[in-house]
Amino acid sequence: MKSCKLCPRKCSVDRAKGETGFCGQTERLRVARAALHMWEEPCISGTRGSGTVFFTGCGLKCVFCQNYAIAGGDVGKEISVDRLAEIFLELQEQGADNLNLVTAGHFAPQIAQALDRARRQGLALPVVYNTSSYEEVETLRMLQGYVDVYLPDLKYVDSRLSGRYSHAPDYFARAGAAIREMVRQAGEPEFAVESDVGSAPEAPRRERKIGVEEYQRRSEAGEPLIMTKGVIVRHLVLPGCAEDSKRVISYLLEEYGSRIFISIMNQYTPLPHVAAYPELNRKVTPKEYEEVVDFALEQGIENGFIQEGETAKESFIPDFDQSGV
Repeated sequence: MKSCKLCPRKCSVDRAKGETGFCGQTERLRVARAALHMWEEPCISGTRGSGTVFFTGCGLKCVFCQNYAIAGGDVGKEISVDRLAEIFLELQEQGADNLNLVTAGHFAPQIAQALDRARRQGLALPVVYNTSSYEEVETLRMLQGYVDVYLPDLKYVDSRLSGRYSHAPDYFARAGAAIREMVRQAGEPEFAVESDVGSAPEAPRRERKIGVEEYQRRSEAGEPLIMTKGVIVRHLVLPGCAEDSKRVISYLLEEYGSRIFISIMNQYTPLPHVAAYPELNRKVTPKEYEEVVDFALEQGIENGFIQEGETAKESFIPDFDQSGV
């Protein structure tokens, strides 16, 4: 933290002395919300909810961010590493199917410490790392052995789009390397029966591992199964950007095939602060979204999630009111 290079911005500020870089955070942990969350992919949220911890600050700060209140670094409560460990255990006690760490990279060392402490006190949940993918590979390597499921975005291939909307012309190169490291760490996807998730390691379980084919069959039959290992790459379709979305899908399928899941999302919500970008100041049309989904099907996607119906709503954005903090 004395010369912070945790993310690709490599600001080199002394966060230990209270300096802040692009993410807007010192070394003090700041959390805006910790609660059960039902709006993730089915194998993440399950029926009990994902134990989601929203960290303040962000190294990307997309102009259309739905979590802009915390990405800007203005909302959140300072807590200790010990308190974060307690939060993890409290979410487990509430019945969470996993711990879901949202935009956590700029606090990676403190999170590792908190996980160590919580595990010594009985934490047994899978850990999900929920990220924009604008990550430094060395930081991700610090998390090896701590993270079970990676939930990264792949927002763009086109550097003009990533430069305009995320202040990061190098986004695709950085995100591509980061996702490669995530897949290396997590390996092939594995699932478990929801009722078995969160049991202490020494407790008997009916099933410890369920592969992708078994997951597909049993989830289609309505059985709640939770991902306990693997990678789900998310892609949010943006207005007017269907061609770049196709490039994202092509890249992921060519690079990883069925080793990952791809989640194609239509939940883009134009919030007031995006008015400065007129081309983004509308919802994605059904035709745009269907074009991307049809393309993915034509390319032979096997493992994926799509969103149906009306999901572009501000009601999907949680209140960052320090609940659970």
